[in-house]
Amino acid sequence: MGTGSSPVRGGMPGQHLFLNVRDYGTVGDGKRVDTRPIQAAIDASASAGGGTVFFPAGQYLTGAIKLQSHVNVYLDSGAVILGSKDPADYPVYPSPWQDGTREISSLIRGENLTDVSLTGRGTIDGQGPAWWKREYQTNPTYAREYDSHVPLLTGTELREELAKLQFSIPRLIEWLNCKNVLLEGLTLINSPMHTVHPLFCEYVTITGVTILNPVPSPDTDGIDPDSCRNVHISDCHIDVGDDCISIKAGRDAAGRKMGRPAENITITNLTTLRGHAGVALGSETAGDIRNVSISNCTFQGTDHGIRIKSRRGRGGVVEGVAVSNIVMQDVEEAFTNTMFYRGEHEARVLDELQPVDEGTPRFRNFYMNNITAFGSKSAGQITGLQEMPITDLVLSNIRISAAEGLSCQNARQIEFHNVRIDSGEGPALRAKNVQGLELDGFYSAQPHPETCIVDLEDVTDVFARGCSAPPGTTTFLRVAGAKSSNLVLRANNLGRATNAVAFTRGADPGILSEK
Repeated sequence: MGTGSSPVRGGMPGQHLFLNVRDYGTVGDGKRVDTRPIQAAIDASASAGGGTVFFPAGQYLTGAIKLQSHVNVYLDSGAVILGSKDPADYPVYPSPWQDGTREISSLIRGENLTDVSLTGRGTIDGQGPAWWKREYQTNPTYAREYDSHVPLLTGTELREELAKLQFSIPRLIEWLNCKNVLLEGLTLINSPMHTVHPLFCEYVTITGVTILNPVPSPDTDGIDPDSCRNVHISDCHIDVGDDCISIKAGRDAAGRKMGRPAENITITNLTTLRGHAGVALGSETAGDIRNVSISNCTFQGTDHGIRIKSRRGRGGVVEGVAVSNIVMQDVEEAFTNTMFYRGEHEARVLDELQPVDEGTPRFRNFYMNNITAFGSKSAGQITGLQEMPITDLVLSNIRISAAEGLSCQNARQIEFHNVRIDSGEGPALRAKNVQGLELDGFYSAQPHPETCIVDLEDVTDVFARGCSAPPGTTTFLRVAGAKSSNLVLRANNLGRATNAVAFTRGADPGILSEK
C-alpha cells in the first residue's frame, strides 16, 4: 500500500467504504498519467458494493475516467484532476442519439448508473486551451471569432490535427442515462467543451459548484441538462464562454425520434458573469421542455439574460416556464423568447405563413415576475412564427433600462402588468401581428421627441388600463395597419401626452373604445 489513509472497513465483511487513490498507485504530481490507478480505485469501490474514492491534495493527470454506481468520488481541498491534452486518452463511443455518429468520451463519464456522485472542495481542470488552440487552427470561423492572430494550419499539419479531432472535443463531465446524480462543491475550470452534461438522467442535483471557463472559449457551456427529469441546480457561480445554463431536449429528427423531454427543472440562487446567456432553453427542443422554474438569480455581462430559443425544423413544445426574482446588469438583451433562432436565411419569410409539421416548434405558458435589468442594449424580444405564434406569456413587475425597447411579433395572449421599460431611443414597446395584448400599468419614464411609447401594427383585442404618460410624451400609443381592431383604453393617465393615441398607415380610428 502507498502513503495516505488506508481503506476504512465497515458494514459487511470485506466491504471497502473509503478508498484513497494514493493507495492504488497514483503519483499526483501533474506529470505522470494516473488514469489506471484512479480507475482501479473506482472499480474496487464498486466491486465492494460502493463507498467513497478519496483524492487527497495533489495534481492527478488523467485521461477519461468511468464512474460507477454507488460510488462517491471526493476531491479534498487542494486536489486537482487534470484532463489529458492527448485525444488518444479518450475512448470513442457511439452517439447516444442513435443517429449513427460517434463522439469522444468526456473526461469524467458515467453511463447507466445509479447513486453516483462527485463532491468535495477540489478542482477539475480540463486543460481546455490545448483543445481550443486546435479549434482555432483548424476552423476558420473560430480563428476569426476568437483570435485573429492564430495562424491557420494547412497541408500535412492540418490533416494531422483533424485526424486527432475526428470525433470532436471532450466534455468535462457527462452522465448518460443515470439516476440519482449528485455534483456538489467542486470548482470546474477550463473545460474543453460543455462543462457538465447530464443526458437522459433522472433526479439530478447540482449545488455549490463554481464553473470558470475563460472568455473567449468555444462551446464551453456551464451546465446543460439534456432530456433530463427532476433536476435541481442551486447556489452555483458560472463564468463561461457560452451559455451558463442551457436546457436541451434533443435536436431535429433524432431528438423527435427519441422523444425524451426535459421536465421538472428547478434553477435557483445562481450568479453568472459573461457567457452567451444566464439561462437558456433550447434551441434543441425536439423532445419538449416543460415545467421549468428559474428564481433568485443575478446575471452580469452575459449576452442574454433569459433566452428561450428554437426555430423551424427543431419541433417540440416549450411550456410551463416560470421566472422570478432576477437581477441583470449590462446584459446585452435582457429577455429573449424566439422561434427564429439563427434564422437569418429565413428573414424573408418571417411574416409569411409556412406549413405546420412535426418540425414546427410550439411555445406557450410563460410567466416572468420581479425582473430588473439595467445597462442593456435591448430590453428583448418575443418573436413567434406566423404559422405558430407564441401564446400565453405574462410579464409582471418588470423594470428594464436599455438602449432599445422590447419587440413582440407573431404572438397571442400577451400580458404586461406593472412593467416599466426605459429605452435610450425608439418606442419602449413594439408589437406586430399580436392578438390579445393587455397593458396594465405600462410605463416609460424616458419619452423621446416625435416617438411614441407604444407602437402597435396589425394588433387585435388590445386592452390598456392604468398606463401613464410622463411629461414630454409626444404620442403614448400609435396604431398602424388595416388589420388592427378592438382597441380598448380605460382608466389611463395620458393627459400629459400631446396625443394619447395616433392612427397611421391604414388603421381605423373607429376601433378605439375609450372609457
